[in-house]
Amino acid sequence: MTEQAFDVVVIGAGPGGYTAAIRAAQLGFSVACIEKDAGLGGTCTNVGCIPSKALLHSSELYHEATHGFAQHGLKVGKIEIDLPAMMAQKQSVVTSSNKGIEFLFKKNKITRFLGEGSLLGGGKVQVSGEAPATLSAKHIILAPGSEVTPLPGIEIDEDKVVSSTGALKLPAIPKSMVVIGGGVIGLELGSVWSRLGAEVTVVEFLDRILPTNDGEVSKQMQRVLTKQGMKFKLGTKVTAAKPGKAGVTLTLEPAAGGDKEEMTADVVLVSIGRRPYTKGLGIGKANVELDERGRIKVDNHFATTAPGIYAIGDCIRGAMLAHKAEEEGVVLAEMLAGQKPHINYDAIPGVVYTWPEVASVGKTEEELKAAGVQYKTGKFPFTANARARAMTMTDGFVKILEDAATQKIVGCHIIGADAGHIIQEVVQAIEFGASAEDIFRTVHAHPALTEAVKEAALAVEGRAINI
Repeated sequence: MTEQAFDVVVIGAGPGGYTAAIRAAQLGFSVACIEKDAGLGGTCTNVGCIPSKALLHSSELYHEATHGFAQHGLKVGKIEIDLPAMMAQKQSVVTSSNKGIEFLFKKNKITRFLGEGSLLGGGKVQVSGEAPATLSAKHIILAPGSEVTPLPGIEIDEDKVVSSTGALKLPAIPKSMVVIGGGVIGLELGSVWSRLGAEVTVVEFLDRILPTNDGEVSKQMQRVLTKQGMKFKLGTKVTAAKPGKAGVTLTLEPAAGGDKEEMTADVVLVSIGRRPYTKGLGIGKANVELDERGRIKVDNHFATTAPGIYAIGDCIRGAMLAHKAEEEGVVLAEMLAGQKPHINYDAIPGVVYTWPEVASVGKTEEELKAAGVQYKTGKFPFTANARARAMTMTDGFVKILEDAATQKIVGCHIIGADAGHIIQEVVQAIEFGASAEDIFRTVHAHPALTEAVKEAALAVEGRAINI
């Protein structure tokens, strides 16, 4: 078998891997990228971010047509759901994204290998698949991504008990669905099927949904989703799920202990999180160490414990976010080229694409209190925003947190229409070390949802105008 040499070999073509490969190629490196799936883009493109957002958008349109048009003076006849067509639309978005990445690989002269990549040590990588190969490289980047975290005692069959992957391709709208896990993935996919007509119940082990988000946001989101028809069982754990002809029978009990109960559902979605995917990488052969949570150990320059091997994205410490992985891919490629880029982990936004959306950046109030940081809070509701009222989308608020000592914004939390877009102004403000005054001294267009950010910044100083 002939050995092929490259400057950089990337294992994994998800957001982190393909972005690292492209940036490295732009910087003049010869680059190879190994991916076991035919469609480039990893979990995000194929069974995660992209298809879920396509279904979220389609279901939002249906829900708005059936529940929101009347108040705008719009009368429509009976609207029917063509689920196969909706799924075809979703798949067309995925396929388009796959082809887009393929084009970028060709444009940047990146050699793509279809198969699994495993480390051999000594700067070599074995490619298994239809066309086995051995590659050598000065720099090896591990970007294998993550996989669904299983729930002990519950078998995912992707039929009646599904992961997020199965929930994206159900053949019919279930009459009832139980979502195990009240985090981002569970609420997004639960929202899709709830809007399309399923009775959705979310079972969460902790005492609130979106447990890593700001507490006020979590409470408001639960109220909004309850109003939309979703049900919640908090502080509850699922100990068994048995599929049968009539659906799935679940055994539940209080997280703190207590009497058991049973409930049934047509479909159960297990969404308790994700874990690093490191199977088959050959990390032992290359002396790459893992931490206590199964993540690949890296230093502040993404270097693993093995010389010449680096890791980025979901397989290392930090939030499992596609855009975090992408930035790490760019920064690492530039470091390998001798540049001195940086990534500010305090300025990475997170978005929940329900409707309304939830968006956050920086610290929560709970985190600031736990750290003993003195801070000021400014909050402004969308009910007082003229554009939100015109859109009849007044649920939610903007909250800005400012360090009292430094006068720098250290956090922002939004629940409301287009929160994922609105948050970016504050992300940039944090990146530049801005204060609340820097935001409220900046002219904002009227009428616009972004005025709520300005008003929240004014509220930090106790001087909001429109409330």
